[in-house]
Amino acid sequence: MSVFNSIEYDDLVYRHRQSSDLLWSLKNWHHPLFDNKEQSIKSKQLINKNTQILSIITPVHYKILPRNSEQIKSDVLNITFFSDSMAAQSFQLVAAKCPTDDLTYTNCAIINEKDIDTKRIKHIELSSNVTSIKYIFTITKYGLMPQGKIGFNTLQRRWAGIELDRPYQIRPFAFDKNVQSITTLVLEVDFLNKKNTTTDPYDSDKMAVEFLQLYADHAFSVGQCLPFQFMDKKTLTLAVKEIEATDLSAVARGQNPKTRKISVGVTLPNTMVVFERAEGSSINLAGKSKGKSQFVSIINPDFDFKTMGIGGLDAEFNAIFRRAFASRVFPPELVYQLGMKHCRGILLYGPPGTGKTLMARQIGKMLNAREPKIVNGPQILDKYVGESEANVRRLFADAEEEEKRLGPNSGLHIIIFDEIDAICKARGSVASGAGVHDTVVNQLLSKIDGVDQLNNILVIGMTNRRDMIDEALLRPGRLEVQIEIGLPDENGRLQILNIHTARLRENNKLSPDVDLKEFSELTRNFSGAELEGLVRAAMSFAMNRHVKAGKNVEIDPDAAEKLKICRDDFMHALENDIKPAFGVSKEEFDSYISNGIIIWGQPVVDVLEEGQLRIRQTIKSEMTPLVSILIEATDGIPTDNNGQPNVQEFYQVLAKERIPIDRVPVTIMACTGEY
Repeated sequence: MSVFNSIEYDDLVYRHRQSSDLLWSLKNWHHPLFDNKEQSIKSKQLINKNTQILSIITPVHYKILPRNSEQIKSDVLNITFFSDSMAAQSFQLVAAKCPTDDLTYTNCAIINEKDIDTKRIKHIELSSNVTSIKYIFTITKYGLMPQGKIGFNTLQRRWAGIELDRPYQIRPFAFDKNVQSITTLVLEVDFLNKKNTTTDPYDSDKMAVEFLQLYADHAFSVGQCLPFQFMDKKTLTLAVKEIEATDLSAVARGQNPKTRKISVGVTLPNTMVVFERAEGSSINLAGKSKGKSQFVSIINPDFDFKTMGIGGLDAEFNAIFRRAFASRVFPPELVYQLGMKHCRGILLYGPPGTGKTLMARQIGKMLNAREPKIVNGPQILDKYVGESEANVRRLFADAEEEEKRLGPNSGLHIIIFDEIDAICKARGSVASGAGVHDTVVNQLLSKIDGVDQLNNILVIGMTNRRDMIDEALLRPGRLEVQIEIGLPDENGRLQILNIHTARLRENNKLSPDVDLKEFSELTRNFSGAELEGLVRAAMSFAMNRHVKAGKNVEIDPDAAEKLKICRDDFMHALENDIKPAFGVSKEEFDSYISNGIIIWGQPVVDVLEEGQLRIRQTIKSEMTPLVSILIEATDGIPTDNNGQPNVQEFYQVLAKERIPIDRVPVTIMACTGEY
């Protein structure tokens, strides 16, 4: 193999940079290297036949210098091409396996130095036998590689569709570094062996430095795959996702360079390398060289908070979001840097009908997570020994499998237990020979926060009897967020009524005389379910007005136009159909204090203070769910410390306050207020 080289700059017409001018210059050139005319004629004939040689004669291979420069005579143009049939023409090499494991990680095609001079040719173009696609490879020599063969690793053969022991057309390839120099290289990262993974973090900054040390001035194409060994960690596979290049000639001209996407290019020592987690990969990337697009927000982007349909529970919902979901909004690497663990459990407790199930259902819709698994507590229990525990394990099976496969990038799995007190009673409280309830509790405890912790689950439990649940389930790390869903206040009742009458207002079926604020005041101690029932009952009264009861039950033909729910419908429903199941009966309470409470002495003050103390204890203490108070005294007459009537003191107070005796209430009680 002979090579043309060292062509003096003066032998070329430097002013002509177009291909035709350059070709004309070569055709009319005779180099003194060739002593006889035959060799010179041969070289000209070769150029005439193979005009494709121009593809490797580009401005990259020489510099245009001023005509008067002193360096003109010393500068040379090195044009590399073969002087025989291989020059500019393709030649064939037989595909073979990569000869050693170490060469597998070089991202190079392996050749014998007698086939190609690697000092002058760094990249080759391989033509596919099946398609017209050209594949560009960086080459390196290996002394033990059989002559006439070219070695590829498994990922290279898979990418280019190369079959072993088949000949392939090869030709030298040169990059135009003005437009094919890679400025940004985006790589998708995954484990080479999917069955042998780890959740240890990979520092993307150190990976980028090592990558450029290994693969500077290497050819890369979109879709290309290569193995990558980083430190002593698990072997990775890198797939080229995106390549960006900048017009370097524009930089030389002092212009603003434009960045564009290309399909093939060559890396520079300062190429910016960005690593992104491949779809479905469990790799844990850290550092600033990690792509920004891999994190998906836990909040469903299509969810509209205005349509949640949760009224009167704003404070409770804010508390749940802050404690249970705030950490999941941030990227996994930040959570890892903080050493923070996500909340795994929420317990919603309170009286029936207050919105616990509704809130759990809306939380499932709000989160960008897997489809929630909703379980009624008693469904877990089974008549066969061991099946109850197996049912618990099945609930967590999908989360466990995904946690092993994807690690911290696993999606969120939501499990909702309705009436969780049915299966999580305090251990030892149920008399059973088999001890099924106890073993179910043990199984659930180990799954939520056991030896093999799951960080991709959220268990939501709902109950009316928090006091019956095993204490171990309520500790931090398990159902640590415990929110009481109580009776709504006046503002909450107004929100709930607005929610349940929204469609009536949209369709102009709600009479203008209905003041929802008025009914929010009248429905003291109503739960959310009772308020919904009130609206339904009012609708039934309105519908009943348009029903004609005769021999046959008929409906007014114009009912669709005439039907409106008015204030009287709500009042009838409030007086006759719907009564609150909890709280104080206001009518009964008002009858006791129709004339107020007279503070006639210290005994009354003591009773009132004691009552207020018990109220505060019930509201604030989590250990006091119920307090009973008995007020004992002689009707209408104050007593002394021995329980004897103290008529004299009583009349002294009346005289001091100028209160007529006939206006003294017969019964004196302490007010406990609304609860």
